[in-house]
Amino acid sequence: MRTAVMIVGIVVLIATLAMAFVKKSVDKTETHEYEVLETFDGFEIRKYAPALYSSVQYSTSSYKQISGQGFRTLAGYIFGANENQEQIAMTSPVTMELKDTSKMMFMVPKGMSKDKLPKPNDASIYFEEYPSRIVAAIQFGGWASDEKINAHSEELAHLLEKQGIAHSGEFAYLGYNPPFDVVNRRNEVIVEVEWKR
Repeated sequence: MRTAVMIVGIVVLIATLAMAFVKKSVDKTETHEYEVLETFDGFEIRKYAPALYSSVQYSTSSYKQISGQGFRTLAGYIFGANENQEQIAMTSPVTMELKDTSKMMFMVPKGMSKDKLPKPNDASIYFEEYPSRIVAAIQFGGWASDEKINAHSEELAHLLEKQGIAHSGEFAYLGYNPPFDVVNRRNEVIVEVEWKR
């Protein structure tokens, strides 16, 4: 009996230390800056700062089909699969635009310009700059899926309609947690809006 209690105690201790390590690494990750302009019941309006992204495109609209492949491709680039074998810091969130032709994007860390980035070994990776933009954002927990993303896109569209806020109709998914983070996962769906308040 005493051995079983000790084993359980050790497992709990290891799990606690692992969770603390994950939280510490996530807390140090640079995130895309934004200002909350207004909060509504169920969503908020944000103004995002301009950003540079490394991107990869796919001819599908499925989160399930591109999330793993896209992540591996872009992570490979920032972990050294480039002409200089240079490592680039991970940022958050990972962005996915899910349309007929979809893409996954990693924000480039501050202080790195497009002309100074090392050339990717994978020719499918390209760089693009996004200007400052205003979006509506809705949040959900757990593990993302096509069904959850579609449901929250529809919910956000409905909430915006109730408030009389026009939007672009082009929704994007934001994922904030690394794959090994199993608790307190943060996911969001965003869409650009017309905001004049």
